Amino acid sequence: MPAPTINCIAPCFIVRNVPAAMAFYRDFLGFEITYQGPSEDDIFFGIVERGAAMIMMKAVGVEPVPNHTRDVQQGIMRWDAYMYVPDPDALAAEFASRNVTFFLPLMNNDDNLRGFEVKDADGYLLYFGRPNTL
Repeated sequence: MPAPTINCIAPCFIVRNVPAAMAFYRDFLGFEITYQGPSEDDIFFGIVERGAAMIMMKAVGVEPVPNHTRDVQQGIMRWDAYMYVPDPDALAAEFASRNVTFFLPLMNNDDNLRGFEVKDADGYLLYFGRPNTL
């Protein structure tokens, strides 16, 4: 019997303002808004998607705390989300055409990944890339 599949994993971000956060993902990163609510006049939860990548966001009345802002004196994990992208060069070119500001430009990093970083409207660091097999 084959194992059940898992099609997607979605980070859940605490954000200041859900409509503003979703607009960033839609307008700059090409995501679609697939849910916002619970009602049109009270939007404090939302979901954006692009391909198999999904991000859930919720405003809960506290400031976001992105990973790169936490210093526990034992190292940090900079990224809040890693998105596997087979062709990071092409995606970087698309984002550049949308005037996205790169936190770190397209490059091969010390972990032997090829990709780039973008900081979203709430300061979360998103990595778009793949293992460097070139």
